[in-house]
Amino acid sequence: MHAGAVSRTRRRLSLILSVLAVIAAGLVLRRFGYDVGLPFLVVKFGGSVLWGAMVYLLCALAACQTRPVTTASVAMAIAVAVELSRLYHLPSLDAFRLTTAGALLLGRVFSVWNIIAYAAGISVACLVEALLRRRSRG
Repeated sequence: MHAGAVSRTRRRLSLILSVLAVIAAGLVLRRFGYDVGLPFLVVKFGGSVLWGAMVYLLCALAACQTRPVTTASVAMAIAVAVELSRLYHLPSLDAFRLTTAGALLLGRVFSVWNIIAYAAGISVACLVEALLRRRSRG
């Protein structure tokens, strides 16, 4: 296999594993955060930070050759669109939001604070990816 193809395959696998790790961390935080004594703000917004990082990683996975800053811009646009969608109400959409999957994927209530948390998660994921890319090149 060509070295470039191996590198892309390795990167995709790394991104998939990272997405799974972020999802697991978010679920653990949501389930056990208060039980282990984490502060309210960490539990409340930690999931949103992780959700933003997950969106970034999924965007990076979808467009593997894209620069991290471009990926971050697309991820932020998606995150803001999802948050703004909370202002739109249809009976079927509101019913979905009441399910666990709907609450985790779309949330229930619009919050500017969530957008800030998403931006933090996207920024950290972008920075980590940029640092890892730089390290692997030299």
